[in-house]
Amino acid sequence: MSRTPDLLEYGTARGRWVLATAVLGSAMVFVDGTVVNVALPHIGAGLDSGLSGLTWTINAYTLTLASLILLGGSLGDRFGRKRVFVIGVVWFAAASLLCGIAPDIGTLIAARALQGVGGALLTPGSLAILSSSFRPEDRARAIGAWSGLAGIAGAAGPFTGGWLVEVASWRWIFLINLPFAVAVVAAAARHVPESLDPSASKHVDVAGAVLGAVALGAVTRGLIAAQDSGISSAGVVAALAIGAVAAAAFVLRERATKAPMLPLAIFQSRLFSAANAVTFAVYAALGGVFFWLVLCLQVVVGFAPLEAGLSLLPMTVLMLLLSARAGGLATRTGPRLPMTVGPLLCAAGAALLTRLDVGSSYAADVLAPVLLFGLGLSLTVAPLTATVLAAAPDNHAGLASGVNNAVARVAGLLAVAVLPLVAGLSGAGYTSPALLRPAYETAMWCCAGLLAAGGFLSALLVRTPLATPPPAQTSCPLNAPPLAVEVAD
Repeated sequence: MSRTPDLLEYGTARGRWVLATAVLGSAMVFVDGTVVNVALPHIGAGLDSGLSGLTWTINAYTLTLASLILLGGSLGDRFGRKRVFVIGVVWFAAASLLCGIAPDIGTLIAARALQGVGGALLTPGSLAILSSSFRPEDRARAIGAWSGLAGIAGAAGPFTGGWLVEVASWRWIFLINLPFAVAVVAAAARHVPESLDPSASKHVDVAGAVLGAVALGAVTRGLIAAQDSGISSAGVVAALAIGAVAAAAFVLRERATKAPMLPLAIFQSRLFSAANAVTFAVYAALGGVFFWLVLCLQVVVGFAPLEAGLSLLPMTVLMLLLSARAGGLATRTGPRLPMTVGPLLCAAGAALLTRLDVGSSYAADVLAPVLLFGLGLSLTVAPLTATVLAAAPDNHAGLASGVNNAVARVAGLLAVAVLPLVAGLSGAGYTSPALLRPAYETAMWCCAGLLAAGGFLSALLVRTPLATPPPAQTSCPLNAPPLAVEVAD
């Protein structure tokens, strides 16, 4: 990784400006990954959308973000991390404006996909900027601060979304990004040094990125279309077939090209593969839980948007308070214990949340399961992220965390697409408490099963202890694990 001419010291005025710029830019991506869930009923009513349209509102964003995040990091290494970061911020802001003024659900979905492209450009760049700008002895502190502050921003998403929906309109959950984007671009232009990696490959694996996006997009389209037309319809079968062919072509492409976006050799590590399998199960469940829970709280239980957003806050507070301690526990005991117990506690919390119904109260029916879920996530996320990094060679730390981030986002993407089909809910059924309640219960039991599977996979496959203490990272439970970047002297 290249050096800047004058590396920054943590705590100095310029160091604080660079950190604030990276945090604020990333926060837009994290907030928009959580804020929309709370607004879904109002978006559906305002744009006359059925469940498939709302599903795409979530998944269009996740799809492009997951497909292109590794490519975004490569572009920053080659063309300049600050430059690509700023382009991503501007892109994200323009897409947010389009989301905010969208006249129909189709325009909103397209704009959300464009938001994900901007997020894929700026998210890896924000951490790469910190790693290349600060002195080696200060990089861990800067990245740790970024992780904690970005986690707080993600935690504020449901609360902010609920408040904006109540006092203004769902459109403001997107339009509020504009002044923040202006501030980020201004601060980056004045305070953030440019850096790039002169050893980075001159080849950008655009074909791999396109094939990956087509595979994910076609499979997602097929699964969402199946909600209304059935899994055996010609359009659904064709979409799933295209996705399967594109996925096979992606694997062949990554094996053959000299500079792949995703070097498949990294999966030769049994521990790395096991940790990513656990990531897939856990984050698929998370994607499902938070999609269905906020719908149930508003449509079935009768919570206002702000109340639904605040209902999740204790979970995130526990994550912010306990994640670093869970990392320390994993160092002492090895990651197997917390990565087994944590998902099982989450599974118990999800099982308890299946009881929500008309007339449920927050204190009696929501708070205890949410706290149990938050405790389980606190035990899981930091050891899981640290295990992924420990399982890969040092020179592939950035790649390993990027792969893990992409796996988590793809898992959530597929869960949000599949669960309505499994639960038997489609069209405007989500607006009816009588129809949503049984579908919600089915979906939550599926999520509980996925979380339990994650715990059992950890017990069976995660056996290598951590050799070094994991970084004190936190992550909002509504998002994927935080990306890390390669730190080189």
